[in-house]
Amino acid sequence: MNFAGGQVSHPARGRVNWGDQMLMRRYTLLTLLSVTAVVSGGCVTIESGDSDVAALKALHENVLEFHRQGNVDAWMAQEADNVVSANRGTISFTSAEERRARREPYLSSTSFDVYRDLRPPVIRVSDDGTLGWVIAEVEMKGSAVSDDGERVPFEAIWAWIELYEKQGGAWKAVGNVSNRRP
Repeated sequence: MNFAGGQVSHPARGRVNWGDQMLMRRYTLLTLLSVTAVVSGGCVTIESGDSDVAALKALHENVLEFHRQGNVDAWMAQEADNVVSANRGTISFTSAEERRARREPYLSSTSFDVYRDLRPPVIRVSDDGTLGWVIAEVEMKGSAVSDDGERVPFEAIWAWIELYEKQGGAWKAVGNVSNRRP
């Protein structure tokens, strides 16, 4: 591959926009982490004193708290501009504006009585300290306003992988994979 002026020359595909190349890197990371999560069998190793692991744990805890508070701005602040997700059988690449447009109505119509980890999250950081991930299993209970305006209670357990990349010395969320327990 050749890099020139924000474009990547790929031998099989020709010229690729640099932004698309970064999203594909994140997609590849997402796929590899999904396979790693299945193969690792869910073991948890969080080494005390590891500042990157502690930082990722704090970011994850922030995500939980921002849901409980309904704080879209704070949630968005810890994410990169573009994020790749695998949800409901679909891979999507979303901008901050697209995520905000979905999250604002969701959080404004939802109240959480419970939004917490069911077990300690699995946290890993790459050897070079530039990529990290958090696997979480989260219980949520609360109520949401239905399409007809009625408040409806809900209970759910979700599991997900949060993908992080160190950008300018700070961790930013760059992707996720999620699923709901049937």
